[in-house]
Amino acid sequence: MYFKDIIGLRDIKKHLLESAQKGVVPHAYLFYGPEGVGKLPLAIAYARYLNCLNPQADDACGECPSCLKFNKLAHPDLHFAFPVIKSKVSDEYLPQWRDFLSQHTYFNLNDWLNFIDAQNAQGIIYAKESEEIIRKLSLKIYEAKYRIMIVWLPEKMHEVCANKLLKMIEEPPVNTVFLLVSEEPEEVLPTIQSRCQLVHINTIEQDEMVNAIESRYRLSEKDALSVVHIANGSFTKAVKIIESTDETKYFFNLFKTMMRASVSRNIKNIKAIANEIAGIGREMQKSYVLYCLRMFREYFINNLHEPQMVYLNSEEADFGLRFSPFINERNVEKLNDEFSLAYRQIEQNGNAKIIFLDLCLKITVLLLN
Repeated sequence: MYFKDIIGLRDIKKHLLESAQKGVVPHAYLFYGPEGVGKLPLAIAYARYLNCLNPQADDACGECPSCLKFNKLAHPDLHFAFPVIKSKVSDEYLPQWRDFLSQHTYFNLNDWLNFIDAQNAQGIIYAKESEEIIRKLSLKIYEAKYRIMIVWLPEKMHEVCANKLLKMIEEPPVNTVFLLVSEEPEEVLPTIQSRCQLVHINTIEQDEMVNAIESRYRLSEKDALSVVHIANGSFTKAVKIIESTDETKYFFNLFKTMMRASVSRNIKNIKAIANEIAGIGREMQKSYVLYCLRMFREYFINNLHEPQMVYLNSEEADFGLRFSPFINERNVEKLNDEFSLAYRQIEQNGNAKIIFLDLCLKITVLLLN
């Protein structure tokens, strides 16, 4: 991945390039921002540039021995830590990780877990990962100017792992750079945040998104603008919208069924939809709950009759014609609270059947009172 592969983010790329050219390289960065804006590819492009033997004004050369090794993400001084399953460490998934990154530039955690067939397992950076990181960084640098440790989603780091890395992040070995990439910085230990230089990665600029979508997917400007509006600055979401993923359609159908069952007060239907959601796997359940939270927000805003503030596709908008009035100032905050609580309970390995049955019953009360 090169800077040229990253859509938009002009100011951030300029800052990173200029600081590297001046030799101002912090020992630890925390890149944070919403999903799908290119934070991880940005970190990889920056790592490549730092170690390029013939860096250009706006990107790595792409031809030197270092760049050729970065092409395969096989540079001996480039290391990764990322969420995995089965209590393993990242290196045990390194071949799959390289393969995955060769196929994807913009993605989310669920995409990665699906790639490794995680099924019901949640991605975690386990406690023993810290020992691997410390061991790697205690060795001599092989050949590069900088040794880079990229940690994708440090908020998924086990607390024991995070605490063991505090000293290393605060005072890493000479010419060692940590690049942490987060989507939920509030979940990262404050003591880790305080040891990093924070870089907020904003959503991708609209004109850049439109141009990328038009050129890559051959959409008209009108259709591209519609996709960009709904995606709200996330290229990952834009791609999913364009490809009309089965997951998005499935979530929408689940949402409709869940809302209709709850409003009808039909206990048989409520149990059936609760059991269906309970059987789709924890990561999918978490993604579904986040989808529901977004729908509540959109349908509530829809009642304000400000279409430029609403991010719904045509099917979601059609359903909202009748459903939006059910989401109002009396219940929108409580719905948000209940679904946020359900998300946390799923993360804590709560009983999914009980969580979603309880959620459906609470929806019945909140929508009909």
